[in-house]
Amino acid sequence: MTVDAARGRTARIERVTSESKVLVELDLDGTGVSSIDTTVPFYDHMLTALSKHSLIDMTIASSGDTHIDVHHTVEDTAIAIGEALRIALGTKAGIRRFGEATVPLDEALANAVVDISGRPFLVHGGEPAGQEYHLIGGHFTGSLTRHVFEALALHAQICLHVTVIAGRDPHHIVEAQFKALARALRAAVEPDPRVEGIPSTKGAL
Repeated sequence: MTVDAARGRTARIERVTSESKVLVELDLDGTGVSSIDTTVPFYDHMLTALSKHSLIDMTIASSGDTHIDVHHTVEDTAIAIGEALRIALGTKAGIRRFGEATVPLDEALANAVVDISGRPFLVHGGEPAGQEYHLIGGHFTGSLTRHVFEALALHAQICLHVTVIAGRDPHHIVEAQFKALARALRAAVEPDPRVEGIPSTKGAL
């Protein structure tokens, strides 16, 4: 993996393995502009929503052994996004740190809570029985939703709670979660003009 931490709250990650090749560029202080091509169409749709509603500009280009399964490409892209978030956040000085959002999508409703804590943790629940087995868009298995959040939280070093409150349609259930995460991230990484230094009693995040 190669890392390039540019000026401002931006990052560029290249991750190359025998299973995938991933490029992620992001700007935490963007407007939600994105160019997403993971070769997994439904995942592209989710990451476009993540960018749009977090106001984090994202350029993502991934390719991999999708003739075997999309799992490797999806996971490695999430790893790279997490790494890019961690790098772009820098010292985390002046951020709000915490973010929370509850987002509906028709019959689906999801809640996400983020702590830019430096301590990776995921709590994920509430999906209806069988959601993990649904094949969405012909490629994306429902179980990958949790896996994406796990990889992102671990490599961004954030604490993330995502709960599905209601939902029937598998597409809506996943999309509500990504949009809730986006809005929670937007709040958590946003600079707070009242905060001086690191928002922690320990003095470090």
